[in-house]
Amino acid sequence: MGLATQITPSDVRRTATLTVGLLMGVWVIDYVDRVMVAVALPFIGQEFTLTKTEQGWLITVFSLVYLLCQIPGGLLADRFGSRRLLVTSLALWSVFTALTGLAWGLAALLVIRALFGVGQGIFPGASFKAMAERTTPERRATAAGAMLASNQLGAGLAPLVVAPLLLAVGWRHTFWVTAAVGVLIGLLLWALLPKPLPVELSEPVQVKQAPPLAAVLKAPAVWKFAALFCATNMLAYGMMTWVPSYLLEAKGISLLKTGVFSALPSLVMTVTTILGGYLFDRYFSQRARLYVVPLLLCTAALLVPMLMADTAEGFTLFQTLAMAVAGLSTMGILGMPVRALPPAVIGSGMGVVNVGGQIAGVITPVLMGWLVDRFSYTAAFGLLIGTTVLGALIAVVVPQRAEQFTFKEAS
Repeated sequence: MGLATQITPSDVRRTATLTVGLLMGVWVIDYVDRVMVAVALPFIGQEFTLTKTEQGWLITVFSLVYLLCQIPGGLLADRFGSRRLLVTSLALWSVFTALTGLAWGLAALLVIRALFGVGQGIFPGASFKAMAERTTPERRATAAGAMLASNQLGAGLAPLVVAPLLLAVGWRHTFWVTAAVGVLIGLLLWALLPKPLPVELSEPVQVKQAPPLAAVLKAPAVWKFAALFCATNMLAYGMMTWVPSYLLEAKGISLLKTGVFSALPSLVMTVTTILGGYLFDRYFSQRARLYVVPLLLCTAALLVPMLMADTAEGFTLFQTLAMAVAGLSTMGILGMPVRALPPAVIGSGMGVVNVGGQIAGVITPVLMGWLVDRFSYTAAFGLLIGTTVLGALIAVVVPQRAEQFTFKEAS
């Protein structure tokens, strides 16, 4: 306890604030890199004469490899530390972002996107571990909410930045510019990330000893949250992948206007995700179900008038409202595992949870692309109503309190 008593509350706040700020910067460029492909899909598809299903595979192959790297990435973070893995991840994905601009066909794009998935796939576990080691449990959902809100900030900024770049320099040079920004942020992260807090400050008070890794991987509660994240994350992947193409092709608006309309829901969701983390920590940490289920049902209800909208403006209005409510629910979905998992194994545990979220990334882009090819955009977006309602049903059976998040010793 001697070391912890030397750490003042201002030191704890400073460590948490700097850590979350740096991780937000990395998550922003992470999502700019991902969403950039969705904005560029019409141009890539036109150059290489790709169907919508083939375009969907460019997102899905990344998501499949990204999924497969979640648990290994968490294990590596727990084994070798978050700092080293964070910088390695940034370096790898910046290289493959740059290589995307050199692709000569569908096969090359699929290979590069798969390798890009490796670089980004080892990042989430390291980021959760870095955050858990540098925050206290009672403020962890708020910190995680701010960190994950930068996903939506990146998704919102991407169309605003990428659309003008695409028009100015073409899709290939756009990938090179983004890769250079990733390298710069990696250097800042290496130089500025503070040291972890003492263990007695960062461990949940109810955890006397970290559970064995095998117990974490076998815990039913962890996999229930993975299933919940899968169902609810289909909405995010569906919107991120297909809204730009829908606005360009079905509504016939300009690329720059598409960028603005695509950005608005994500920028609003940035704010509501941060607010959702605060509300969860303050009022709902012991009753997550009461918080999550109504929000998911409200999100599904708002998607109905979105599908029925005749204009791009109407579609974007209801999409923005739906994504704003979905943002509030995000930290109810992720807040409990973030609060309950000990920092010693949070990389592995959140790796499992994120596997569920990335299964959504594997399924959604190509399934929606197939629905567009075979039926219509209405059918594709209609799928997201069903998956959001499914998420509300799964939320009924997940643990609500940290003490329900138990780990059995491996036999």
